[in-house]
Amino acid sequence: MSRRRFAGAALLLASGVALVVLSEAPALPAQSPDESIPAYHEKAPTGPLPSTVPPDSFQEPLVQNAYALAAKIKRVLYQEPCYCHCDRSAGHQSLLDCFASRHGSGCGVCLSEDLYAYEQTRKGKLPAQIREGIIQGEWKTVDLSKYATSGPVAKSPR
Repeated sequence: MSRRRFAGAALLLASGVALVVLSEAPALPAQSPDESIPAYHEKAPTGPLPSTVPPDSFQEPLVQNAYALAAKIKRVLYQEPCYCHCDRSAGHQSLLDCFASRHGSGCGVCLSEDLYAYEQTRKGKLPAQIREGIIQGEWKTVDLSKYATSGPVAKSPR
């Protein structure tokens, strides 16, 4: 067999193996062609979601309130990226993972994005609209001080 035919056959074989491997891989969270956008799920979950960490696991009122509100909007958080880039550092697949673990408790980005998503949900925004706001950096405008009072704000500040 000539070198040219051998190289072609090797390339086809390698491509076929890659296609088989890729077709058997589980579906991953959405990833934008712009890799600066962290991982998120484009569509609502079809199965059960993980529980968030109970708010009373924390002492700080801001963190307690953020976790209490995260528990109310898990389906939304599942569809949102997290700009602390914990998808890279901790393998998170969406903002929900930050509150299904203790990670969100020590991260101002996670807390702000969670509370932004909650506020926008209360305004009737859809997860895709909230995602656009997060990507545009609107989460940076959240006034965290109104969530820093004692007792759960689960009744919700406006």
